[in-house]
Amino acid sequence: MPEPPVPILMYHAVATDPNDATRVLSVSPESFAEQMELIGGAGLTPVKVADLAARWRDGRPLPERPVLITFDDGYEGVHRHALPVLAKHGFPATVFVSTGWIRGAYDTGGGLDTMLDWDQIRELAAAGVEIGGHTHTHPELDQLDDTALRHELIHSKEIVTDELGTVPASFAYPYGYSSRRVRQAVRETGYGQALAVNNGLARRRQGPYALTRLTVRRSTTAEEFERLVQGRAIARDFARDRALTKGYALVRRARQVRRKVSRSRV
Repeated sequence: MPEPPVPILMYHAVATDPNDATRVLSVSPESFAEQMELIGGAGLTPVKVADLAARWRDGRPLPERPVLITFDDGYEGVHRHALPVLAKHGFPATVFVSTGWIRGAYDTGGGLDTMLDWDQIRELAAAGVEIGGHTHTHPELDQLDDTALRHELIHSKEIVTDELGTVPASFAYPYGYSSRRVRQAVRETGYGQALAVNNGLARRRQGPYALTRLTVRRSTTAEEFERLVQGRAIARDFARDRALTKGYALVRRARQVRRKVSRSRV
């Protein structure tokens, strides 16, 4: 019997009053609490990214009705609002941090809203939240040359390791963008698995470096969320997203071609 696909939920900010930069991809604390209640009531089993990948890699069975709860970038509301709800339900989660956006010694000032600080990240880790890599400055990785790409991956991994005392095992591509070259660099940096977006269900055959996620945003209703975690009507709900993604992919490929031509003339 084929193994069922797995919903991997992608959150960003959890905020009562998000700013314009994060509003669309944020959720309110009330919505997040309601969504976690729906997961619990549906009998789903949240797991961390590293656990899912390890089970698929080793051929071990997944828990009953698995679901993954992930957060990108490192917004302060993950600690303030999401952590108490996760703790209430005993749900594990994974937070992917862009180290240059985290408040503290390495802050580049690029954070889009109030970000976590390292004490809060340590509290998340102590509570059982997996902390993963998300680069240093959150660039479009497939637009970088090899030197800049490897710096983003290695520098951010070293910072997380120094701050937490553990090496991050999982990675998420900023904006969901990758390429064969980027995925190879992520693997060579030592990450065991990496997540994209693509707004579909994750399957073992996608491989450990291109696992698909589902976007949860401020406009996601309770009915839509229930469909997400049950894997129903995914193509319909994200039809517009896919069309926009395909169009922007053409623009980005054109940029890459222009850059290659410019470098060849130097």
